[in-house]
Parts: sequence; C-alpha cells; structure tokens
Amino acid sequence: MTRIAPKVAELFETMEYGPAPEAADEARAWIAERGPRFGHYIGGAWCEPAEGEFFATLDPSNEEQLGEVAQGGPADVDRAVAAARAAQAAWRDLGGHGRARYLYAIARHVQKHARHFATLETLDNGKPIRESRDIDIPLVARHFYHHAGWAQLMESELAGYEPLGVAGQIIPWNFPLLMLAWKIAPALATGNTVVLKPAEFTSLTALRFAELCREIELPPGVVNIVTGDGRTGAAIVEHPDVDKIAFTGSTEVGRIIRETTAGTGKKISLELGGKSPFVVFDDADLDSVVEGVVDAIWFNQGEVCCAGSRILAHEGIADALADRLRARMETLRMGDPLDKGVDIGAIIAPVQLKKIESLVEEGREEGATIWQPSWSAPRSGWFYPPTLCTDVSPAATIAQVEIFGPVVVQMTFRTPAEAVALANNTRYGLAASVWTENVNLALDIASQIKAGTVWINCTNAFDAASGFGGYRESGFGREGGREGLREYVRQRPEPVEPGPGDDPVSLGVGDEGDSDEGAPGRAPSAAVDRTAKLYIGGRQARPDGGYSLKVIDHRGRAAGEVARGNRKDARNAVEAALATEWARTTAHLRAQILYYAGENLDARRAAFEDRLRALTGCDAEAARREVEASVRRLFSYAAWADKWDGAVHRTPFRNVTLAMPEPLGVMAVVCPPEPALLGFISAVIPPVSLGNSVVAVASERWPLPATDFQQVIETSDVPAGVINILTGLEEELLPTLAGHDAVDGMWYFGTPDGAADVERRSASNLKRTWVSAGRGRDWFGAGAEGREFLRHASQIKNIWVPYGE
Repeated sequence: MTRIAPKVAELFETMEYGPAPEAADEARAWIAERGPRFGHYIGGAWCEPAEGEFFATLDPSNEEQLGEVAQGGPADVDRAVAAARAAQAAWRDLGGHGRARYLYAIARHVQKHARHFATLETLDNGKPIRESRDIDIPLVARHFYHHAGWAQLMESELAGYEPLGVAGQIIPWNFPLLMLAWKIAPALATGNTVVLKPAEFTSLTALRFAELCREIELPPGVVNIVTGDGRTGAAIVEHPDVDKIAFTGSTEVGRIIRETTAGTGKKISLELGGKSPFVVFDDADLDSVVEGVVDAIWFNQGEVCCAGSRILAHEGIADALADRLRARMETLRMGDPLDKGVDIGAIIAPVQLKKIESLVEEGREEGATIWQPSWSAPRSGWFYPPTLCTDVSPAATIAQVEIFGPVVVQMTFRTPAEAVALANNTRYGLAASVWTENVNLALDIASQIKAGTVWINCTNAFDAASGFGGYRESGFGREGGREGLREYVRQRPEPVEPGPGDDPVSLGVGDEGDSDEGAPGRAPSAAVDRTAKLYIGGRQARPDGGYSLKVIDHRGRAAGEVARGNRKDARNAVEAALATEWARTTAHLRAQILYYAGENLDARRAAFEDRLRALTGCDAEAARREVEASVRRLFSYAAWADKWDGAVHRTPFRNVTLAMPEPLGVMAVVCPPEPALLGFISAVIPPVSLGNSVVAVASERWPLPATDFQQVIETSDVPAGVINILTGLEEELLPTLAGHDAVDGMWYFGTPDGAADVERRSASNLKRTWVSAGRGRDWFGAGAEGREFLRHASQIKNIWVPYGE
C-alpha cells in the first residue's frame, strides 16, 4: 500500500511547538522574584528609598503594570555618591588590566543573558523585540568589550591623564540599556566610579544590570543605580561631590544642567535633541532610500534623538520618492512588540503620545499634507501610526521641533547649495544622512553639514569605536571611541613655576623708589603718545562708546591708553569673524601664515621686549624669555595646523568610518591676565591654527602687548576677521560674548566668578566652553600648548561611508 505524504499545512497543524526564544516568561518571572517592588542599588547592595516612595512602571504595549520602582531623593543620592567616592581610589589603583578583566566579564555576562535582557527591555520600553535582540543588546556587549581594551591600554595611550572621580550619569528611556553601556563602560575603563539614574519609565534593565554587577563580583560602590524622576536627576547634578555629569536627554534640560553646574568645576557632556536631515539627490537608488527612511524614522518608533525626521529630496525625484514611501508604509506592521514580525512598537507613555498628536495637528493647521497608512494602530496600549508630512515649509513647526515619534516631513531642494542650507536650517546638529551614488558629491555635502555624525547611503549606524555626539544645540562631548574616553579623564596637574609678573623677586623689581637709570638695555623713558585702538575685521577701529582706559605699569604710572570696548564692539567683532572663509582654507596655508607671523614677531622682538620690561617691570632676561616663548608657540601651532589629523575607525561593518576634526566656528577667547604677550599668543593661536576665527579679549591688566601684536597680524597675511582684538573691562565684554548665539565656543582664563558666568551664559546656545583660572596654569610649561588646546578648539565629525554590496 502506497503511503501518501501529508500536506505542509497538515504538518504545521500537528507539529509540537516549543516556547519562543522571545517569550516574556523568564523576564516576568524575574520581575516577580526580585520585585515586584525594586529598591536602589548602592554600595553593592539593594536598599529601600530613604523616603519610602515608589512609582509604577508600565508595559507601553498594553498599559499593564510590570512592577514598582523606588523614587530616589537627596538622601539616596548622598548615600550613592558616598559609596562611589569610597570605592574610587581602589578602583583607580586596580590598574588598567584589573579594570579590563571586570569589563570583559560584564560583556560576557551580557551575552550569556542576551535573550533575557532583550525581552525585559522590550517589555519595559515597548520597542520591537527584533531591535532589542539584534541591535541594542549586541551593541551593549560591544561597548564593554571595546572599553575593556581601552582600560588595558590606558596607561600607554592616555599617559599623563587621570580619572575625574565620581561620575553622575542620567540616561533617557529610548535606549535604556544601550545608553547605560555608552556611559558606564568608558567611565569604568578610565578609573571612575558611577552613580547612574535610569529614566523613570524604563528602569528595569538598569536594575538587572546592577544584579549582573553582583554576579561578576564587581567591587561594591563602583556602580550605583538610583532610580527616580527628574528630582533624582537634579539631586545628582547638584551634588557637590560629583566630578562629572553625563546627560542624554532634551535640549531644555541640557540648558538647565549647564546653568546649574556653572562655576562648580564639574566636567559635563550633553547629548541632546536633534532634527536630522535625510538628504536625497536625484541619482540615489530610491529603493535603498526607502528602506533607509524606514530605518531612519520608524526604527524605535521614531523615538531616536538622531532620527532622520527631515527628508530633503531633490525636486526631480521628490514625488516618486513620496509615492514609494506611501507604498512601503502600507506594508509596515505595528503591534505587540514581542512579536518578531512587528516593525513598529509602542510609544513610551501617554504624555509622549499626546505630544506627537499635538505637533502633527499643528503641522496640519500650518498647511502640511498629512498621510498615514490605511490600517489602524492597535487600540490597546500607546501606539501612533507611521506618518508622512508633505507640502511642509522649512519654517514650519514640524520641520523645526523635535517630535520624537514616527513622523517624518518631506521638503525639496534644487541645488547642492540649497540642500546644505536646508540641512543646516535648524538649531540642532546631531546627525545627518546623505544619499547619492556620487562619492565626490557625498563627501562634499557631508563636510558642509553641521552635524556630529554623517551617514552616507546608510543611517542609524552606531559602534563603540566611533564617537557620537552633536554640534550646536544638540550638545557637546562624545560617547564612544577615543573621543568619548577623554570625557572621563583630565590631565594630571603639573607643578606651576612662577612666570614674569608673578612676584617682584623673580622679576628683579625693587621697591617703589628704585630706579631703572643706568640699567643695560633699559626701556625708553618717553614715547610718542598713542591710544591703541580695537582690531576688528582686519583694521583698527575706534570704540563705539568713544572711551579709553589708562594702562598702569608695574610702578603705578600711566603706560598708555587702550580703547574701552563695549557690547556693540563685541557684536561687530563677532560679525567680522562670521564673515571669514578661514575654515575653508587649507591647513597648509594656515601653517604658512602662522610661520610668517612667528617670523615677523621675531623681527620685532626688541620692541616687544622693551614693552614687556616697561609694562611689567621684568628684567631683560625674563622679557627675552617671554618673547622667545611666544615665537616658539607660533611655530608650534604652525606645525600642528596640518598635522591635527583624524582617524579611520575600525567599526565592524563594510564601511570606512572617517573621524574628521573640524573647527568650532567663531570662538571668543578671554586671555589670561598674564603673561601679557605669551598668554595672548597661547590662547588665541590654537583655535586659529585649526580654522576657527577668533574674537579675543586682551588682558585687562596689561593689554598693550596684544594691541602691539596687531601690526604682526597686518604684516603676516592673516585674512581680515580671523583675529579680532578687543580691549576694555572684562565685566562689560564677557556677558555679550558668552551669551552671543553666533559664538560657537568660548575660552576663559580668569577668575572663578568669571568662569562661572561664562558657563552660565553659554547655555543660551549651548556653546562649548573651556574655563580655568589664569594663574592656575604655567604658560611657559609644556601644559600650556599642544593637544589639549587643539582638542578644545575642534570637534569630531564621524562620516560613515559603506562600500561593497
């Protein structure tokens, strides 16, 4: 008798099915066993919140309560910071190899429990399990592996640097465990200890990570997890014994953190909002572009700070692209995030859902055409369908405001120049995507877009080897790679040797009645009366207010007068700096000009030595030493101008990831009070060497060497507007420059109060700042030049260029 084989359909009906790997049973069992009420993890142990307050954490896909999480207060933060401080010295002294072993163990344990972490993340966050399983968790392990390597190499690769101490870290809800890894891995690798606050909506995987720390027997106090809402984050930011704040979240909160930490000496890094352009040229492969849009804006429900939420399409292909997008959107699947076939999961919370709905409706009222698929979103849980907005003005609210949901706007351009202008037409600068088959065009456009990461023919690609962070109001600092590592270290302090002007003994200056008469090579006793002017836009300018200030020498006598600049003069100087094309000149040309400036300063050394002696009272040898050091410094930065190279990151993809240093743009520099000439050169020339244009405020005490340097600038082929020199009262000029929205970075070398004021005012546009007390640095020593100055004068743009099939 012939046996008839069963049909395939019959086989599916009779097969025995095992549990799906992504079934939530294990994650829910963990919640039930460990909770369902979770305390803080402090000093290697679980503890109840000091005030006994808890709040619910919910599953966004069905609104069901998963458990309860502790609300941290000041007492909990105090306890966590104390535990971190107590553990830090031993963790630092463990050495790079010892720390590497622990980081390696963390990576291995993440991999061993990958499915558990993935399902727990999806339950708590609402993102599709495919993303948690295939993207987030592998990247978490990758970060700890990568930073285990940095821990091993720290003593050789970061020689002369030391950990900051205790790092306070505050992370968002869109990538809960991945953001934890981005922050904890570099902090631990460099010898810091951590107090981390996860987002109030998504604390569970951070608490599971705390349990992992116990499993690998990480020393108590090295990692501390304190849960809670914004009040807990504020307590961490304000805590006086925290040395570093790392924050990922909204630009508005980032501003508050910048203002709160001003003058405290805390090092901060801010990874904030974005409105990333997705630029499509007419030669792009539209099928690839469509899938790129899916990854750019519907990945993680659009709850991604670098989401490609602004499609800028060449007008020749814009309609065809929109048609293909609508067709693709019809095939997207939305539903239970634990279903492996789902493309779009749930929005994190009702408050976020209402924000998305409100902004889309505002876009409709402003004239945009809103299109959504014909299918409806699930009724249970917090879901919002993928949305395409066309007929959008570049100034429309939905084209400017970060929506943080699955909503994309489409606009058109005609020329590459217009594409760049539209891409940069936002206050943000986190990321961008460029789509074209012309690699020359791609790299040209990528270099002009103001963003920390630019992807070419791809999007949302991340790796631990490549730094990630923003320009402008997307924040500052980097996470990942060598750049991110430096956010957690500082130079070891060097002993400060007194320079000219520090004390009368070293200067050879006697009491008030001593005389210079008969001293060899003494400064002339009389000179032609001259009031030094401001130097703005390549020419000397009279001050707007029409006032001047007397300059008093070391004996209390008038040595001359300088212009008293005001806020109008400061604004004029910024406008002149903005008008330059210095950043687009070659590094070789900048080097030649700085060498020439060194040559011209050397030719005028006698005049500058005389000026220093007459002004500061230093002896002939001290004056010669300062001028010689100034010439050498000009030569040093001329040498660095074409040698401040980037890198090719070894990211594990078929692509070249180019880390390219770029100038900040317009920089304001408040020069140290002394040494008069060397301090000016040391503060102004590093930014100039890398392509920044500078507005310099000369030493208030002894500004004349800086005004004398105007002649060196004029005779050295320095283009107009590259170096602008203001003189006057610091208290009158500083507020305008620190608060100016067209100033991209500011250095300040003065008083602690002045430093605090600069940091506080910089929050207006979140400009990068570097502040220190002028007398706290030996301007003649090795620590007064080189890489540290160049790092603060540049920012890294990572350009991802895929290749192959």
